[in-house]
Amino acid sequence: MSRRGQPVIVVAAIIRKGPWILITQRPEGSGHAGLWEFPGGKREPGERDVEALRRELREELGIEVEDPRMIWREDAGPLRLRFYECRYPGLQRPRALVSPQFRWVRHEDLPGYGFPPADDRLVQALATDRIGRRRRRARRRRRRRRVPSGR
Repeated sequence: MSRRGQPVIVVAAIIRKGPWILITQRPEGSGHAGLWEFPGGKREPGERDVEALRRELREELGIEVEDPRMIWREDAGPLRLRFYECRYPGLQRPRALVSPQFRWVRHEDLPGYGFPPADDRLVQALATDRIGRRRRRARRRRRRRRVPSGR
């Protein structure tokens, strides 16, 4: 909990580029140093989640994101983790401004990277494509309804 007894809100981005997901390495001197994470950080007082996410991505990677949409929540002690899927920022190129490095990783390879324990369930869901699969199924059902039967 924060000093006032309030939970600490942490926002992070799931940035996809085809089957690839952007991850960053935690810097030395931070908690879980050397482990991998989804880019983001703590929400500051008075900020909304999306404002904090955009600020953190500008500070950490020098990029702007589009259409953040919450896809996952996780509580880890005093932390309230909120993960947002964001559209890849087109022609922008991420730069490691805070982290020692970042990588584009195939979603199925995520479990091979060391993540903080609070991210385990999300990493497994992304690796097995359980998060994206529901949306694709719904899209296919909508398309089938629109296709004339031919009778």
